[in-house]
Amino acid sequence: MSLFGALRAAMQVPELRRKLLITIGLIVVFRVLASITIPGVNGAALRELFSTNGLLGLINLFSGSGFATSGSNAGISIVALGLNPYINATIIMQLMTVISTRVKEMSKEGDLGRRRLTQYARYLTVGLALVQGFGYTRLFESFSFDGQTILSPSTSWPTILEIVIILAGGTIVIMWFGELITEYGLGNGVSIIIMAGILGQIPGSILAFTNGGSAETFTVFMFAVIGIVVAAGIIFVQQATRKIPIQSAQRVVGRQVYQGRSSFLPLRVNQAGVIPIIFAISIMFFPTIFGNFFSPAAGTGGGVLGATALWLHTNWNPFGPIVWVDIGYEFVYFALIMGFTFFYTAVTFDPEDAADNLKKSATFIPGIRPGRATAQYLARVMSRITLAGAIFLGLITVVLPILTALLTGQQPNSGLYLGGTAVLIVVGVSLDTMKQLETQLLMRQYRGFIR
Repeated sequence: MSLFGALRAAMQVPELRRKLLITIGLIVVFRVLASITIPGVNGAALRELFSTNGLLGLINLFSGSGFATSGSNAGISIVALGLNPYINATIIMQLMTVISTRVKEMSKEGDLGRRRLTQYARYLTVGLALVQGFGYTRLFESFSFDGQTILSPSTSWPTILEIVIILAGGTIVIMWFGELITEYGLGNGVSIIIMAGILGQIPGSILAFTNGGSAETFTVFMFAVIGIVVAAGIIFVQQATRKIPIQSAQRVVGRQVYQGRSSFLPLRVNQAGVIPIIFAISIMFFPTIFGNFFSPAAGTGGGVLGATALWLHTNWNPFGPIVWVDIGYEFVYFALIMGFTFFYTAVTFDPEDAADNLKKSATFIPGIRPGRATAQYLARVMSRITLAGAIFLGLITVVLPILTALLTGQQPNSGLYLGGTAVLIVVGVSLDTMKQLETQLLMRQYRGFIR
């Protein structure tokens, strides 16, 4: 079923129509909030800051262009922090399930345990949003361009506190929007909010990449070809599965006899989706966030801490002025993506639980003994295909920007950020949402057939 066919069929079902309208309505409200800016911001200095730091550009990608850096309306929106604090809080809580036995037991307590962990993540999100908001204000006060700062260094503490609270409040609001979409809408709310932010800044990014339409035809053609090839490759990997053959034995339940049958257990090559990239970017931004706290005021030295903070801001990004730092940054970024891919796959797929479920349903893998041997086999297969998925994610996000820059002659931190990050998120979230929509339609077709 095509996308438009699925949407047309969904609009004819009252329940699905309500889910779609809720999702679209919350996205529209989010985009309206992203257009409301904080007063007193120097647009020219803001544009210069983001043009000289590629990492901030990637962060802006996930905040829905909360930092408007093009045109005459350059400014900082009230939702500029985006979902970064919430994502960081989620990372910390998932790491705690591995570190803390109590948190791990809580995660296994069913719906009640998951609700408690979600509540803790919300509280942590508020704290991280306040910290990150204050870090941004320090950066905006210290960064100077042509003798001007983004926020005036003489800004009073009550005004700074007001800005921090506004930025944190914006994060809390869109976190709430994401949870509403997940519960009452269609798809994963957090992923859809991020995708909506990326799509919202595509028109401006296209104009920036093509220099207002004056770019060379060959450059635009190469960019389009790379985009199509990357999108096709992402779809291929996102849809790829390793099918493990399974055989169910004949069972007798009461007076009912269930015949054995052959089937397969699908294991996705990219089980983690786009989550590892989001996690990795959040972790890579931590040094810059904490460096912002010690950023010296414009025109001052700031001592050792100030010099360190200035060095982090200038060099700790994917396209900095020092080559060996750039190489180290990309290496750490690649390693984090691979590590988070294995970590998130281990969180979402437990071979022990899968083997136990197969055993309880009198199902086995031909040639593999049920129980521990099956778990070891599944773990071995999953580690191999996860390695392929992790390498693919690393190549898309780290190697592709450099390759695109070489083929198009453009700076790797300009335009649409065709590092595959934006394309991967948009394509991945679209595929997952489409699958959920088709599943909902299929369920209602079977329900109508049974009636």
